[in-house]
Amino acid sequence: MRNYTIAAIPADGIGPEVISAGVRVLHALAARVGDLRFQVETFDWGSDYYKQHGVMMPEDGLHQLKDFDAIYFGAVGAPDVPDHITLWGLRLPICQGFDQYANVRPTKILPGITPPLRNCGPGDLDWVIVRENSEGEYSGNGGRAHRGLPEEVGTEVAIFTRVGVTRIMRYAFRLAQSRPRKLLTVVTKSNAQRHGMVMWDEIAAEVAQEFPDVKWDKMLVDAMTVRMTLHPQSLDTIVATNLHADILSDLAGALAGSLGVAPTANIDPERRFPSMFEPIHGSAFDITGKGIANPIASFWTAAQMLDHLGESEAAALLMQAVESVSAQGILTPDVGGKATSAQVTDAVIAAIQVNVTEPA
Repeated sequence: MRNYTIAAIPADGIGPEVISAGVRVLHALAARVGDLRFQVETFDWGSDYYKQHGVMMPEDGLHQLKDFDAIYFGAVGAPDVPDHITLWGLRLPICQGFDQYANVRPTKILPGITPPLRNCGPGDLDWVIVRENSEGEYSGNGGRAHRGLPEEVGTEVAIFTRVGVTRIMRYAFRLAQSRPRKLLTVVTKSNAQRHGMVMWDEIAAEVAQEFPDVKWDKMLVDAMTVRMTLHPQSLDTIVATNLHADILSDLAGALAGSLGVAPTANIDPERRFPSMFEPIHGSAFDITGKGIANPIASFWTAAQMLDHLGESEAAALLMQAVESVSAQGILTPDVGGKATSAQVTDAVIAAIQVNVTEPA
């Protein structure tokens, strides 16, 4: 029996809705596979916890999480709590505290979903964006002085280290090497940011020597938005800084049809700590409680979690079920359907139970 412990942190907005759906799907997978079990413990951390306790999670939160096999995270953010408090109070302390330095965001057009791009369908857009997740523009360095005065100043210092850039480059090259096209695009803004970004480019060229079978090119981030929109077939694996990849991955999700289907894995490749898996869509308070949140992102995220845990067959079964359901048009409103979250979830579980082998 393969037994995995999962720390679920549903957090804010639609997070509890999609994580509860994901947990149902995980248990359905376990029942279908037979010798697989998930022990899920839920932590009530987030904005409601902050309103009661003044912090987003307890002081010993990382200690409580460190022995789990993985973390299944919902969404963070609330209209009545400043965004910098929710982000720096929960998600980033976990990512940085567990050195989850590789943020991996796959994107593809699922069957049955019509993307906004003309003449672009399943197979034409199939990317993985690798985001440096521990330093760069989100390193937290900087400060404010002379608050409230006319001469008030705020600084935000981007930190790039040779260790940090080298390890994310190696991760991205290895990932590109494992994919059929063996193609990597390195994104920077080294024409205008001439220190850290130039170092980023130089290290990319150095690491490329270790992977002679990987074809690679580099793009400035502004030109990259044009390439993603007009020439999606020219891309496969993409690596970028913390800020740039954060922005580009939202664009990627939109180009594939909806952020409601976009997953994320925050990976510690050395497996010293648990990695964290979360849908990309955010807390979406405008649809919270309406029963129409798209659970596909949480399912795809769960598939990433299964892959990381070494359960590749279960991950493949889950994605086959998701694609079968989307191909049948059982979709939530954000991707043009009329189904509820529960209907999509029930359909995916039914597909798992019949052991679907290919999209309908």
